[in-house]
Amino acid sequence: MRLDKYLKVSRIIKRRTVANEACAGGRVTVNGKVAKPGADVKPGDILTIRFGEHLGKYEVLSITETVRKEQADQMYRILEEDAAAAQERA
Repeated sequence: MRLDKYLKVSRIIKRRTVANEACAGGRVTVNGKVAKPGADVKPGDILTIRFGEHLGKYEVLSITETVRKEQADQMYRILEEDAAAAQERA
């Protein structure tokens, strides 16, 4: 699945355009490498997202094309997240 779509479907970032901009701006890495919006994401990948000065780190657990809002958080595991990154995601 494309990185920008995964970020939106999992609701780590609420809108795909914002996810696309974050990726294009070099604020998202996959397994430590800066990733473009079309980068492929698979289970086991580690995503790091910079929200301004704040950082969120997530492990991809599953890939699902569509998911209900209540189940979106089951697509990833939070490895590290400061309060501001959590608020941005909320």
